[in-house]
Amino acid sequence: MSIQTQQAVSGFVASEPQLSFTEKGDARLYMKFGLEHYRREADNSFTKLETTFHDLIAFKAAAEFGHQKLAKGDNFIADGRVREYSYERDGQRHEGEEFIATRLGHDLARTRYEVDRTPRRNATEQAAPAREVSAFTSPEPSRPAAAPAIGI
Repeated sequence: MSIQTQQAVSGFVASEPQLSFTEKGDARLYMKFGLEHYRREADNSFTKLETTFHDLIAFKAAAEFGHQKLAKGDNFIADGRVREYSYERDGQRHEGEEFIATRLGHDLARTRYEVDRTPRRNATEQAAPAREVSAFTSPEPSRPAAAPAIGI
């Protein structure tokens, strides 16, 4: 069986994420995001090019999580797909593209945060006791017991 892949994008949140709801009542997230572009030079240095800005849309749980956790300026990674669109307004045709995210979260390489590993629960589940998580501590190296000296 082959590995199924999707498109992905990483960038920074350029506008405050906006949460709205579809006619069916599903959560919908909209935000502008920025992509920084660089060019590798012959001496292996990089030159920063113009940043581009794009639209990102997410629905349902991804929308709710994105709205709750992401803020303007955050670095993120999203899985999903690019959708091209066109529409007509006031007699003029407009075309563009947007990234529709199915998974959305902070970029681990650029964000510091703490992980909460307490189990998630649904509204139908009862509260589960929180699991206490402590930081990993390296064990003290054991010292061998002093062996009697052997002389010749």
